[in-house]
Amino acid sequence: MSLTATTDNLQELKEHIDATLGETLVASQIAYGELTVTVTAAKIVEVLRFLRDDPLCRFIQLQDLAGVDYPERRKRFDVVYHLLSLQDVQRIRVKISVADGDSVPSVIDAFPNADWYEREAFDLYGIVFEGHPDLRRILTDYGFEGHPLRKDFPLTGFTQVRWDDEQSRVVYEPVKLEQEYRNFDYLSPWEGSQYDLPGDEKSDTGTDKA
Repeated sequence: MSLTATTDNLQELKEHIDATLGETLVASQIAYGELTVTVTAAKIVEVLRFLRDDPLCRFIQLQDLAGVDYPERRKRFDVVYHLLSLQDVQRIRVKISVADGDSVPSVIDAFPNADWYEREAFDLYGIVFEGHPDLRRILTDYGFEGHPLRKDFPLTGFTQVRWDDEQSRVVYEPVKLEQEYRNFDYLSPWEGSQYDLPGDEKSDTGTDKA
């Protein structure tokens, strides 16, 4: 399929989606050969069902769901859904925005495999998915505090765990850095050193002559 044909197909799909979604659609654009649509969070389940069931769309596979953090925005997070049409071998990206503390409708009823994706976004960003049947942490420990992929989360974390021989169990304690952060000197070892390196004597003029 030529690039022109692919672009034409995407443009037709974009026009069809624009006309069907109406006020539900916040924005849509084709960039880098991909179609991205932004919709209102409250309508995400309805939109995904339309994209799945509409005969001109048929995006029957949810490939990924991920969070994106923009701390400076009022609606801090984006939730991004990547869908695939096996019929037309096309992809579409669907985005919604959500403020910190607000919830997003779970899309498990439309795509059951969203279960673990939503738990991951909740664990790493703190995005709450309303209606999720089992919204627990999936990558961090149950007692973990905070959400590691927020851009305001400290690099060292808040707590650490270790095995305590005296208590014969895993214990939680404040993070302790065993050594201070070091300043590394990235100067090439072959340039600017104040000492002789092995083999330097061979580079001096005349020293390698018989």
